[in-house]
Amino acid sequence: MTPNKPRLAHAIGCPAGVAPELSARILADREITEAAQIIVIGDARVLRRGAEITGVDLDVVTVADGAPLPLTDKPILIDLGHLDPASIPVGALSKPAGDFAMTNFRKALAFASSNVVDAVTFSPFNKASMRLSHAAYDDEVVFMNEFLDFKGTASEFNILPGLWNARVTSHVPISGVAALIKRDTILRSLKLTNDAMKAAGFAPPRIAVAGLNPHAGDGGNFGREEIDEIRPAVEAGLAAGIVCDGPFPSDTVFVRCQKGEFDAVLTMYHDQGQIAMKLIGFEQGVTVLGGYPFAVATAAHGSAYDIAGKGIAKVTAMRNAMLIAARMGAARREKRLSDKAAIG
Repeated sequence: MTPNKPRLAHAIGCPAGVAPELSARILADREITEAAQIIVIGDARVLRRGAEITGVDLDVVTVADGAPLPLTDKPILIDLGHLDPASIPVGALSKPAGDFAMTNFRKALAFASSNVVDAVTFSPFNKASMRLSHAAYDDEVVFMNEFLDFKGTASEFNILPGLWNARVTSHVPISGVAALIKRDTILRSLKLTNDAMKAAGFAPPRIAVAGLNPHAGDGGNFGREEIDEIRPAVEAGLAAGIVCDGPFPSDTVFVRCQKGEFDAVLTMYHDQGQIAMKLIGFEQGVTVLGGYPFAVATAAHGSAYDIAGKGIAKVTAMRNAMLIAARMGAARREKRLSDKAAIG
């Protein structure tokens, strides 16, 4: 294995969707396999089916679960042997599909938490199938907090080339958003965004903060959250050395980013940013889960049951996710090695 090359644990996602196809394609991509050592977690039969659908030739080293990881620059497949793809319907929800993805994800997270790997990636999950396997599965952040017993602050970032979107609130009803828009919560999200983007190579990131209300409150005519909570959080962020500004009207802030004024937008709620990001670049978008000791990245789109098995799923977003995870994993690995050297 190339010295100091980052290691990524890649969990194959929902086997009833496009995940096997996308996993096969990234393993056949030389730029990705040169950027990081990929440790794939799944079932050889599922990965083989993905390769057959996409027509790619895979050169991977397959090992059984629990076997030592070989020293090689080739991708390594940990074959858990836990699902025959012929046993589940393509493009349909099922508990076995959820069990498969959950098992893979748990193992990838365990590898990262024990420093076997430097970052985690996964091809798209289907949350409904995941809930059939684990009823408490709301989203990846909630599950990771539970699985890792994580007590810190974590968040989901959506990323396009040159543009990040972070959010203060996520999977909550719109009726409850305004009550959650508080100075300290916004500032915490600003700090988390700043740290995650620095780990991805921004020095420093420039963050625009969106308002909550129409026209960013219009000076208090349409709500006071911008005056009472959002602007004070921005000022606190500036005092902490974060390059940020706002609040800006949410209907124009992404335009300013596209013109190059900012690298990221911190939005107040889920769809405020998601709609804009998916209109700008649905097939390129990446989701990064930040705030944990290691980065987790995936394609921002879903399991795409409607096109599963047809070999037409575009790999761009998954490819972007792998390369971002490789950069963030490399930064984490370098820091860990540096800290170890400093200790002695």
